[in-house]
Amino acid sequence: MPELRWALIIAGGYAAGAVGSVLGVPSPYLLASLLVGSVLALSGRVRDRLPGPANRTSQALVGALMGSHLTSSALMAAAPSALPLTAVTAATIGLSVAIAWFLARKGRISRPSAVLGMMPGGSAGIVTCADELKADVRLVAFNQYLRVGLVATTAPLLAHWMAGGSSSGPVGGGPGSWPGHGLFHLVAGPDQLTGLLTLAAVSVAGVLAGRRLRLPTPALIGPMLIALVATMSGVIPAFAPTGILQDVVFVLVGMDVGVRFTRDTLRRVRGLLPSILAAMTAVCLGCAGMAWIFARATGTPLMDAYLATTPGGINAVLAAAVSSHGDVALVSTVQSLRLLVVMLVTPMIIRRLTPDRPKLAGTTAPAGDRSRVRR
Repeated sequence: MPELRWALIIAGGYAAGAVGSVLGVPSPYLLASLLVGSVLALSGRVRDRLPGPANRTSQALVGALMGSHLTSSALMAAAPSALPLTAVTAATIGLSVAIAWFLARKGRISRPSAVLGMMPGGSAGIVTCADELKADVRLVAFNQYLRVGLVATTAPLLAHWMAGGSSSGPVGGGPGSWPGHGLFHLVAGPDQLTGLLTLAAVSVAGVLAGRRLRLPTPALIGPMLIALVATMSGVIPAFAPTGILQDVVFVLVGMDVGVRFTRDTLRRVRGLLPSILAAMTAVCLGCAGMAWIFARATGTPLMDAYLATTPGGINAVLAAAVSSHGDVALVSTVQSLRLLVVMLVTPMIIRRLTPDRPKLAGTTAPAGDRSRVRR
């Protein structure tokens, strides 16, 4: 039975993620399941995509998780720095788009794939909308998760070095401080049944609203916006997926991407790796420079400014902020606001840069279409 087969594959991806978590792998469930899916696809054991209902469910839950990151207390804490935060967010996105445009011209990558691959934040969300925006989801995933791995690996070390072993702000107040991720703790907050029902309602309502409003990737952005409104209202019980449920969602996202990898894709990515690494380095250095400017302009400790402006990897960054006693409220607010803006403006940026989107579904275009790609 296909359902049983997929259940076993997903269970294998979860087990691999658990091992990765023990070993300290960044974003373990997402990256490990992506690796498992890739191995199965490359070996020919899996030839089809993740079932549609599972894929749509994972998109809706990722959207709800994204929208739940913003809280009233976090926004109040960041309010005095609203103007610099807005400028840094816009500059980060602008820098990423500019580098992606250059990468598309020099690296034989289509503009949708380059832009989505370089977008700072929301890796799971960006990957889920890659298909609809006519990008090469395998290349986008490779870029996004490579960047997340680099950020997750370097952020704790740099944060510790910048902090100098001292505390620079309050601990708690953000999503990274949710307590009690036990075996049956599936959503944030103590009331699990109410939280799960609220999560289901937010997800279903978001998907329906996204389709009604004709939003790009409605199964993702619709729940994200509904979750944002629900979180900001302050009267809805905590519903963000956490613990095992969050891990399973990331397994589904990673598996859906992994089963798309082929030998041809890996050969193509290998040839582009120097260009991709150079582009990522430029984005990371640019964000570090903006962190320094933001710290000087607002009096924010450099460590907090750096963690707030790193290009993505929000879960790993929040963990680094907690472990280094950083200002979790500030870091989570800046990262979440940028994530929200990225998810909303990316489709518009893609459309502006690629007026002939239907012709741009790969990393390269046929010889006769390259003039259109680079127009």
